[in-house]
Amino acid sequence: MTATDAAPAPEARTSWAPMVGLFFAQMLMSFNVAALPVSIGGMVEEFGVPPTTASTAIVVYGLAVAALVMVGAKLGQRVGWVLIFRIVVATFAGSSLMMLFGPSIGWIIGAQIVAGASAAIIVPSLVALIAENYRGSQQATAVGSLGSARAISGMTAFFVGGALGTLIGWRPVFGVVLGIAVLVFILSFRLRGDKGDPGIKIDLVAAVLIGLAIVSLTLGFNNLNAWGVLEANDSAPFSIAGVSPAPLLIVLGIVLGQAFFLWTRRRTRAGKVPLVSLAVLGRGSERAAVYAMFIVVALEAALNFTVPLYIQIVQGRTPFDTSLAMMPFNLTVFVTATLIVRFYGRFNPKTIGVFGFILTTSALVWLSFVVTNNWETLPTILGLFVFGVGQGALVTLVFNVLVTAVPKNLAGDVGSIRGTTQNLASAVGTAVAGALLVGILSFNLAQALMSNTYLPEELVDEVSLENANFVSNDQLRTLLEGTDASASQTEEFVRINEEARLSALRMGLLILAGISALAIVPAARLPRYRPGEIPDPSDAEPATGKRK
Repeated sequence: MTATDAAPAPEARTSWAPMVGLFFAQMLMSFNVAALPVSIGGMVEEFGVPPTTASTAIVVYGLAVAALVMVGAKLGQRVGWVLIFRIVVATFAGSSLMMLFGPSIGWIIGAQIVAGASAAIIVPSLVALIAENYRGSQQATAVGSLGSARAISGMTAFFVGGALGTLIGWRPVFGVVLGIAVLVFILSFRLRGDKGDPGIKIDLVAAVLIGLAIVSLTLGFNNLNAWGVLEANDSAPFSIAGVSPAPLLIVLGIVLGQAFFLWTRRRTRAGKVPLVSLAVLGRGSERAAVYAMFIVVALEAALNFTVPLYIQIVQGRTPFDTSLAMMPFNLTVFVTATLIVRFYGRFNPKTIGVFGFILTTSALVWLSFVVTNNWETLPTILGLFVFGVGQGALVTLVFNVLVTAVPKNLAGDVGSIRGTTQNLASAVGTAVAGALLVGILSFNLAQALMSNTYLPEELVDEVSLENANFVSNDQLRTLLEGTDASASQTEEFVRINEEARLSALRMGLLILAGISALAIVPAARLPRYRPGEIPDPSDAEPATGKRK
């Protein structure tokens, strides 16, 4: 064999035109999700419903995606990825029309159910179509662009939604969603894909088990604050022996999830096609990638909850101010998710993964020390920047590890795993951050009021500040106007509340840093090979879940 014979063949390059449509498809979903929180105030005003009712639209979207994404992957394999992709993009466009013209909050909630069900098929479609249209370094770049699309669409939705909501109203922002959907539908005709396999059967038992598990887990985590972390409060719909339904739903979801895995393994051993092939998690490195993905998405969701909480609720500022404060983070995620693929030839996934979690841990520790009630300080911006570098690198990396490790025919299963993991992690991260911050705040306030000798005990009992949620200084002063508190006592309450809030924020960030540090363990189990050394995925045996 000559040196010329041994040289690797140059990688064939494919047009990026198909990827443009897939990029905008990711933007379509992310823009819709990011536009919903900005629109809640307008919905409340127009329909005369409480914010909790309006926010149901956000919850049902996430539930629909997480509960149906595995079924969506199998539908794509059965019908054909390009055809099913066009159909669900059209239904997503229909949901935006419902948002534009819906006459009641019921129509709005229904629209987001339709959007979530559509997204449950778009999510695995993106992975399958990338695997169908791209190979090698182009595939890695394409996967990275999905993370970029999430970041840029979230930032754009805040700006566009805030501007349109202020100048015109909340509905026009969903005209932008409609326009993106139409563009994606047109661009979809540049995609190529398999015709589909009508012989594929959908495992209905597994679909019910995983759907109920996801719904139980999401409802449980989302209502930890509202219903009680352990003991049921007055807002809980029911209780069992005084225990809140939230932790009970979490336990039920875990049990149903285990039942799903047992049923799937049994069906695979019987030679039948499972709802999702567990071969995509056949190696420890691939399971480590899923664990790492869950943690980094949960951390991102926790930070995305914490920053708006302090800016909009504590400081009483606008969603536009929030988008400005989050711009360093979102821009950094966007750039890092795009550029990280350039390092794949020099560093293996394990090295990048461990370094990424070191960055996120360091950033959270730094923020816990430097953060104040003003998020626009240079040290705070630096912390958000460093966290964004780590987060952008990790989301792209762990997703790429899963995509490149399996045969092309299992790409849809990777997409369903990704969709389930990300949506569940987002719900868990948001809920845990909320429960954590409120719990620390309540403890801080109780301790501060107990040791304070200036405020009379009867006034403390009248205000019941230790049972309050996060409130701004102005809201607290308004609350105290209906009491016998003097001006100096009011300012003492404000001082205690301000210190307790900041202490809760710093302690919460430190705890999140601890979670990030623990994630270095699964990151250390990521593959040690570089992209050029990846074993041929066709060597896998998806029917049994074994690898050669």
